[in-house]
This record gives sequence, C-alpha cells and structure tokens, in this order.
Amino acid sequence: MKQRIAIYPGTFDPITYGHIDVIHRAIKLFPKVIVLVAQNPVKNPLFTDEERTAMIREIFRGRSNIVVDSFEGLLVDYARRRNATVIIRGLRALSDFEYEFQMALMNRKLAPNVDTVFLVPHEKYTYLNSTIVREVAKLGGDIADFVPPGVRRRLLAKLR
Repeated sequence: MKQRIAIYPGTFDPITYGHIDVIHRAIKLFPKVIVLVAQNPVKNPLFTDEERTAMIREIFRGRSNIVVDSFEGLLVDYARRRNATVIIRGLRALSDFEYEFQMALMNRKLAPNVDTVFLVPHEKYTYLNSTIVREVAKLGGDIADFVPPGVRRRLLAKLR
C-alpha cells in the first residue's frame, strides 16, 4: 500500500501553537505531513519564505515524518508533484468554514484524487491566528503563550 502524504499549507507568518497543534493532529492520521509555506501574493508577510521555513524546521527538527517546504502556484500542482493525496486545513471557528469549503471544492475539481481533511485545533487555540500574534507583539503584549520561544525571539527582533 502506498504511503499517504498529507500537505498542510499556510502562510505561517509566524507559525503559532494553533498551527503546531494541527500538525501534531495530522501526523497522528498520516505517516508523512508536508508543512507547506505558501507564497500568497495577496498577503504581505512580515517574514520571508526562507525565515518562515527556517522557523518551522527548527520546531520540527528531528521529525523525519514532517517535511517543511515552500511553494508558489496552485496547491494541487504541488500535491501532484509530491504524490500527496490529502490537504489538511485547520478550522478554528464556523467563520473559517465557508472559505475553506469553497477552496476544498475547487481543489477537488482541479484534482479529484486529492482530498481535503479539516482538523480542529484544541479549543485553547481557536481564537489564535498569526495576524493577532503580530498585532499583540507590535503593541508590546506578551506572546509567550501563542508561539514557541524561537518564533517569539525572531518576531520581537523583526519588529524592533
């Protein structure tokens, strides 16, 4: 039987404990998860693709079943190239569902053999997203409960 590869795409600007929770949930379901740093032309990320990729690699160092990569273009094209059959999407709240549902249907239309799996993070992370973390950090708030120490250090340095 072929190994099922899952992709967890996102901007991860920066990666939060909510993202990490979804990755841990995904790796329980799939033998290999690719955390894919998306290059989204609509968003203007604080961190470069290389910086975001490096932060995620640092967090999952030593985990051969978690691969970190970056990609620009259609997600389903990347999935085909990597023989991935699953896209992981995190749902924090009902408000996430409509957009994610539309994207899942479009991806299914473009690549019928790629399924989307929605995972819900622990409830203590449901309010958490990268934008909020960046805003709290900009305004001098404590972000230690939201991101790992290495990410916190890099974020605070970037904002100085």
